[in-house]
Amino acid sequence: NQDWMSALPEELWDFPLTELAIPGSHDAMSYCLDITSPLLRSESDCFWLLDGLFYCVTRPLIFKWATTQDKSIEEQLSKGIRFFDLRVAHKPNDPSDDLYFTHVIYTHLTVLKTLECVEHWLNSHPKEVVILACSHFEGMDDACHELFISHLKKLFGSKLCPRKEPVLSLRSLWASGYQVILSYESQLVARHLQLWPAIPYWWANKTTAQEVIRYLDWNKDMGRPEGFFVSGLNLTAPRSYIAKNPKESLRTLTFSNWECLREWVEQQRPGSDPHSLNIIAGDFVGPLPLCSLVIGLN
Repeated sequence: NQDWMSALPEELWDFPLTELAIPGSHDAMSYCLDITSPLLRSESDCFWLLDGLFYCVTRPLIFKWATTQDKSIEEQLSKGIRFFDLRVAHKPNDPSDDLYFTHVIYTHLTVLKTLECVEHWLNSHPKEVVILACSHFEGMDDACHELFISHLKKLFGSKLCPRKEPVLSLRSLWASGYQVILSYESQLVARHLQLWPAIPYWWANKTTAQEVIRYLDWNKDMGRPEGFFVSGLNLTAPRSYIAKNPKESLRTLTFSNWECLREWVEQQRPGSDPHSLNIIAGDFVGPLPLCSLVIGLN
């Protein structure tokens, strides 16, 4: 799966990427959460209070339920992941310009250090194209955004595909040397031709595979969006479920529901049909065979 795009049958090289099946990683950077970092400011006051009083209880729980991936970004790329859900934030009271990834808490790795690894990987795989979806941006003001965007432009340079690009086929992208579609969930997109708007993500916010499938099928019946869009296979456990199931984790929940999700994915089709799918994202994309399953739909 390492170079699956260039290995696709030649007749697919002229299809737009929005009509191909692309494997994605939900909360792609949660494999390196820093258990000692502060909670995100957007977490509830009640949770902040609990975390302050019962730190030794809340932290292992956060770690068990906020960790959605267990492979590094390079390993995910090599597995075949081409869409990355990246939640970016600036830490409170941090005098540096460093940005981190987040999911309830912050990561060890900084954003730029991680994206340098992606850029390096792309240099070795010149026919692979990635979609980086940056979002959330907690604790970032306009100046912080503009600095980050300038770093992104400098890092990826001519690899960045402008959003006005009329032909999004692999053949056309290869001819132009474009390898990065950079989605940025902010109004600042309008100022920068290299940034794409936020990509719709169908998130069920449900605990079982059956409920997730019901939600995704309901969205499919409404008809697919025109551009890129993500169907999220990821499960979500409410705090009441976590409290009642102390021995479980997001990993055990994901693995126990996988078979049902796998059967549903096998029945899906990419393309321009209103009921077709595009990006299919999930949790634990390293140990679970999501990539080969989704790539095979093409």
